[in-house]
Amino acid sequence: MKRKIKKMLAGFVLLIAGLGIILFLLAPHPPRAPKEVDNITELENYLQELTEAGDPPSLSLAVIKDGEQVYSGAFGMADAVNSIPATSDTVYHWWSMTKIATAASILQLHEEGKLDIDDPVIDYLPYFDVVYPTPDSDPITIRHLLNHTSGLADTIPAMIGWVHYEDESYDQTKLLREQLPNYNELKFSPDSDSAYTNLGYMVLGVIIESVTEQRYERYIEEQLLEPLGMTQTSFIYSNKMAEHEAIGSHPLVNLYTLMLPSLLDMDMIVRERVGTRYWFNRVYIDATPSTGLIGTATDTAKLMSALLDTDLLASNSIELMRPHGDERPLGWAEFGDDWVQHRGGGPGFATIMRLYPEKNLGITILANSTNLKSEALVELIAGMDW
Repeated sequence: MKRKIKKMLAGFVLLIAGLGIILFLLAPHPPRAPKEVDNITELENYLQELTEAGDPPSLSLAVIKDGEQVYSGAFGMADAVNSIPATSDTVYHWWSMTKIATAASILQLHEEGKLDIDDPVIDYLPYFDVVYPTPDSDPITIRHLLNHTSGLADTIPAMIGWVHYEDESYDQTKLLREQLPNYNELKFSPDSDSAYTNLGYMVLGVIIESVTEQRYERYIEEQLLEPLGMTQTSFIYSNKMAEHEAIGSHPLVNLYTLMLPSLLDMDMIVRERVGTRYWFNRVYIDATPSTGLIGTATDTAKLMSALLDTDLLASNSIELMRPHGDERPLGWAEFGDDWVQHRGGGPGFATIMRLYPEKNLGITILANSTNLKSEALVELIAGMDW
């Protein structure tokens, strides 16, 4: 019996390995990023070569330095099927980069005295019923949600299927009440470890609704997007945004593609299949506080600029969002000695935003493909003399 099981396992491993080789051979292979570029022309030549290879079909990027946007560029096709090129006004889904907007808004409310980030979440949401690992675990606070140390489970992969196709936003308080019981058992005691969680930012969005008595989306628009002049960013496509809409796409052949039919209605989401790519219909995510914004690289640059000075937040709040050794910065999912960043990824799009606070440098890249070697691109751009 044991020998039979071993043979079955060996066969399964060989099957997976063979499938991986087939997918590798069939999948598109965009050119690798060079180790460095000496000037803008070399950078643009590479990005043109990258998008001409088709994955991603297009990307838009912006660079800020010392509070000014010093570069913006767009490459490839926002809608390759209809030969519509990307521009600096092209609109992409941000997906999880939205968490930075949510975090900044929470800190604004903290500054205004409408909440305290060290308060337990249950003080604001009485129905926030979670199962702690031990009886003496500390309660989850807003700070724990902000820096992913709450112990809450993540909602991925199920969340990939939480989409709709109508031009509307879901009731975030209702959605959290529905989903929390499915994810209420903590993975670890708060502040004892860290693990990325979309659910934590869903909770933050509902806290915003609780203390402001406004819908999350409207609060973000009034208190963040409009004051910063982010006119081409929102949770729903405006008519003006729709004129510059990038069409989401995905390679026909890769491991992630195998998951899609179990999470999404492919008849609904796929607009058309051309060659080795799916092109998607417009899609919205149900859970907006963690992943709902849609906008341009130019607007992302405005948010980055605000996070590098005191236009948006007081200096002490900005410090909480900066790297300090091993201490996790608030809002950002990833950080290094001198940088913080947040990536976004979901059906059809991939994004990244990185700040170097000491250099007053910010870089953002938005692309209309699920695939994007964003780390390599950001490192390449950051290595230039801005």
